[in-house]
Amino acid sequence: MAQQRVTPERPNIIYILTDDQGPWAAGCYGNSEIRTPNIDRLAHTGVRFANFYVACPVCSPSRATFLTGRINSQHGVHDWIHEGNSGEGAVEFLADEVAYTDVLAGNGYHCGISGKWHMGDSFRPQHGLDFWYVHERGGGDYNAAPMIRDGELVIEEGYITDIITDEALGYLDNHAADSDPFYLSVHYTAPHSPWTGHPQDVVDSYDDCAFDTCPQEPRHPWAISLTDNCLNNREMLKGYFAAVTAMDTNVGRIIDRVEELGLRENTLIVFCSDNGFSCGHHGFWGKGNGTCPRNMYENSITVPFVVSHPGRIPQGHVSNVMMATYDFMPTLLDYVGLGECTPWEQNLPGTSFMPSWLGDDRNCPEVVVVYDEYGPVRMIRTREYKYVQRHPDGPNDLWDLVNDPDERENRIGDPALAGTESDLRAALSDWFARYVVPERDGNHVTHDAMGQPVTGPAQ
Repeated sequence: MAQQRVTPERPNIIYILTDDQGPWAAGCYGNSEIRTPNIDRLAHTGVRFANFYVACPVCSPSRATFLTGRINSQHGVHDWIHEGNSGEGAVEFLADEVAYTDVLAGNGYHCGISGKWHMGDSFRPQHGLDFWYVHERGGGDYNAAPMIRDGELVIEEGYITDIITDEALGYLDNHAADSDPFYLSVHYTAPHSPWTGHPQDVVDSYDDCAFDTCPQEPRHPWAISLTDNCLNNREMLKGYFAAVTAMDTNVGRIIDRVEELGLRENTLIVFCSDNGFSCGHHGFWGKGNGTCPRNMYENSITVPFVVSHPGRIPQGHVSNVMMATYDFMPTLLDYVGLGECTPWEQNLPGTSFMPSWLGDDRNCPEVVVVYDEYGPVRMIRTREYKYVQRHPDGPNDLWDLVNDPDERENRIGDPALAGTESDLRAALSDWFARYVVPERDGNHVTHDAMGQPVTGPAQ
């Protein structure tokens, strides 16, 4: 074996990203009904973040922010990409952005991806990723999935969650003896819909589940058709839980292989999701676009986030800092010794939370506010309050999260909170004024838009 230049300070990186998984859908976040022993295993061997927020509660823009450290109104992706993924009209939506994978690849990392890309042109490797096995679109049936291998479309026979893992394991085997470190994205389509086609034994294992963790509340007045198909439907609940558990089994396969290859102490594993999800909570199924107008409920904007690296990251620690997706890029680059390569010239809104990754919240920057956007809907959240503004005419929300953590009583316009509302509105306006690229401003998007067009912000 060649002399390894991989060290705990310059580790391999495995970044596991799921699709539509709220933090409630994992045992280590307190769910006693869903089986996620391997996600829990990562939490037990690392740091679990209790308050991790996405910058947009839908897949493509959230993934773009993870990758670039920039918000929707900077990188220009405002919704899930429904065209421009393949064919003559394929578009590289992030062609003019600097991704953290560009930085890693430019500093000696071998970089690869297995799974969902969904940020345009699925046929062409981008941003330093020299291994490229991705979904043609972004999701769909879990069997006979259309995947891109070696620049060619292949229809995979078998369960795509397993196949994404098979490709990831092959990548690990091929790079285990490299002298330079590797980076691998493992992007599952699970547990995104459809909630059918999952291993039947796993589905059947939830036959007797009470699903107390997914209360089927009265239909939300803003709910869309997905709710009509799923609310009070036990088969959909079984399918969602089965998608998570089958994916978790594959997370275990990855951890096992890293250990078998003797790489665990030199490998950082990150586990997270692109956006949250509700399965009947608040009376709807979905994420930010599960209602019209769009919502910023906690279940939509929070995700599980765990970092595990035995020997460097403490085991079994829970961090209560408020971290967001735009903080991921500067933190990851800082963690692997490339903090000076962070492209701050791109007007990045985030900061490094490396002390919290190392279990020390006290020495982390005192960030107590997070921001979010989804087209014309913007949010500011402090530890005590959340203000949601729907441009241009509302309706707006003000939630007292201390006394009403489940967001049941909208306090907008309440004279008792007039000063709070005014302060939050001003802070929200100031923050976005600092970072918005005018020609990519999400306030130009309409409330009922569904999907990102190939040019310009969604109309």
